[in-house]
Amino acid sequence: MSASEHNVSGYKIAVVLPCFNEVGTIGLVVSAFQQALPASQIYVFDNNSDDGSGEVAKNAGAKVIEVSSRGKGNVVRRMFADVDADIYIMADSDLTYEASDALRMIEMLIDKNLDMVVGSRISGQTEHAYRRGHKFGNALLSWSARVIFGGNLTDMLSGYRVFSKRFAKSFPAFSQGFEIETELTIHALELRMPIAEYPTKYRARPPGSVSKLSTYKDGFRVASTIAKLFMIEHPLAFYTLSAFTLFSAGIYLSIPIFSEYFETGLVPRIPTTILIIGIMLSGLGSLFCGIVLDTVSRGRHEIRRIAYLAVEASPKKNPL
Repeated sequence: MSASEHNVSGYKIAVVLPCFNEVGTIGLVVSAFQQALPASQIYVFDNNSDDGSGEVAKNAGAKVIEVSSRGKGNVVRRMFADVDADIYIMADSDLTYEASDALRMIEMLIDKNLDMVVGSRISGQTEHAYRRGHKFGNALLSWSARVIFGGNLTDMLSGYRVFSKRFAKSFPAFSQGFEIETELTIHALELRMPIAEYPTKYRARPPGSVSKLSTYKDGFRVASTIAKLFMIEHPLAFYTLSAFTLFSAGIYLSIPIFSEYFETGLVPRIPTTILIIGIMLSGLGSLFCGIVLDTVSRGRHEIRRIAYLAVEASPKKNPL
């Protein structure tokens, strides 16, 4: 046993792999993680594949669990619900991530008492491993998440992650598709969990393996998820911004009305005046809505924090 393997011995480690029609790669991924983490239990969550991926995974030595509801978010929900472990390693089943980095990511989680380690992707030798469009979109969305929710993650959409038991068992998982990575990240940031990144090489898919990611459709869903979670998690900021926008529009439209009134003493644009009053009242309503929902949000945060702390920490984790 190497020194690194000795450091993680005694933990119950689960490798959880979402899989949808990856017959050409899933067996190789299972074998790679068996070699990297021989003491771990490998689970393949077959998301209703129709190419025999589940059978290949089973023959490779993984425990296969069927998930009928399509979508990576639905798979992650089942992963954390069905598997009991001290440490969870999640990776895609397309052979793009380095299984050999899992041990060092686990060590980082243990040594620094973290709840999540994200594999920050570094392109391999081939340019199309991590396409420029995807890299730019990921950078833009990651920057948006940092501005809104804080933290310093640079690869918010990475599918290669290590989680503590506390994270896995306190994560509600509402997303259905690829926007699940966004929800995982924001869940950690909102509960102020200790998290970190670990640089890992990102390879191109092997020939015959086809990406299930739709650049524009899934990018829009991720952006929508960020906006929705901003509204849910920070309602005061969201609705204050909305109120400011409405007030600004109302003031802009009212300038010619007041100008005419001071010149002539008349208010000839009655419909515009009514519209302005409606806009200003909407802005006021938005502001009050934010104040009320902020109180509700604080209560939700407290409940989620209590749920997180109620989960027993990993047995060998040292106290902070």
